[in-house]
Amino acid sequence: MARSNPLVFVVLLLGLVCSACAQQQPVEVFRALPTKPYTLAAGDKLRIIVFSQDNLSNIYAVDPQGRITMPLIGVVPASGKTTQDLARLIEQKLRSSYLREPKVTVEIDTYRPFFILGEVVNSGQYPFVSGMTVQTAVAIAGGFTPRANQTEAQITRQQDGKVIIGTVPITYTVQPGDTILLKERWF
Repeated sequence: MARSNPLVFVVLLLGLVCSACAQQQPVEVFRALPTKPYTLAAGDKLRIIVFSQDNLSNIYAVDPQGRITMPLIGVVPASGKTTQDLARLIEQKLRSSYLREPKVTVEIDTYRPFFILGEVVNSGQYPFVSGMTVQTAVAIAGGFTPRANQTEAQITRQQDGKVIIGTVPITYTVQPGDTILLKERWF
């Protein structure tokens, strides 16, 4: 019967420990910055301007079902659409029954919030700021706790109707609606 070398066992164990501590690569969908235009979802607040129609121009919130409700035309689906798509849809609805040549612009007044959990001083829901990174989100949440892993975070994101979870560096760009989880470090 062959005897195992304890040195080989120690080297293998050390390799396993080091590989567990190594930084995970982000999920493929998280590798590159998003190239798709921003799409609307529940929680977004929109500034809709119908030119020459002050009574229709207002700020509208996208409800939990992904819709907005406007005077004259009622419920309009907004979730998954860009601001330009929604403007065209509102123009079409207004043209079909109320106005001859409506001109509509849709702007995002307030993005839906992001959420941050785990090893931060004040976890919770916060307003999204354009260009935000995980590191900026941590600063908004009061900073890292003493036990926090300060090199990477886990992001949960809804994309194309699917929930995607990936580990990213703290310099990664956050999107509205993301949930950020800061885990505890090992050492």
